[in-house]
Amino acid sequence: MARKAQIAFDFILDYLHPLDVRIKPMFGCHAFYVNEKIVLVTRKKDNHQEANGIWIATSPEHHASLNRQFPSFEPVSILNEGKGETNWRMIHESADDFEESAIRICELVKQGDVRIGKIPKRSMKRAK
Repeated sequence: MARKAQIAFDFILDYLHPLDVRIKPMFGCHAFYVNEKIVLVTRKKDNHQEANGIWIATSPEHHASLNRQFPSFEPVSILNEGKGETNWRMIHESADDFEESAIRICELVKQGDVRIGKIPKRSMKRAK
């Protein structure tokens, strides 16, 4: 597991407690897993600063309800160069309600909200 000091926005670990959270490095970010689901990714890098914040794994069918609950949610446009929908929403680090929204997202993760979390597809190499 990555050391807490290396994780961007590591305060969310306190709000995910007592869940058994696994953290894996992913493309210079940190992916948070609960059971088999990826639930969050934290990103704070110098390049593509528009993508810095907390990413929430979800599905397009849940975007509308999550957007109503979290008005500062936005697409993670770095994933598709701003073209079309992805399975991800984010709270940008500069959002006025960043910390409040992050805490509320952690609460939903702890409650097992079905709108948050995706079971990652296994790569063909691992499946063999």
